[in-house]
Amino acid sequence: MIGRSNINAYTKVKNETSVESADAHRLIELLYDGALERIAQAKGAQTQGRIDIRGAKISHAVNIVMGLRDALDPDQGKDIADNLDALYDYIQRLLLSAHRESSLEKLDEAAGLLTQLSATWKEISPTH
Repeated sequence: MIGRSNINAYTKVKNETSVESADAHRLIELLYDGALERIAQAKGAQTQGRIDIRGAKISHAVNIVMGLRDALDPDQGKDIADNLDALYDYIQRLLLSAHRESSLEKLDEAAGLLTQLSATWKEISPTH
């Protein structure tokens, strides 16, 4: 039988390998995927009444969105970077509000926005 610690170790190695071998475009994809995964985990924790886990997962999602904000390059398109920065700020505020208010709807809204952004990002992939 595979224990929980073995699954966690596998997941950690898989994630580290993905990040180490990724180009800049793929790293952004991984950030989107990570934020969406944390939001899904937060929703699951909330439905189970695990407020502590919900808070931790929302905090991780907020930090990942901060990473997306940090990756913006105004030199490559100031208007787009400014618009994305404002949208990421909104998503971060949504997540924090979702935690304060125990709002699955706000988690869904944040996930919906990130899903749209992720899909768009994948469409402009240099290998697409």
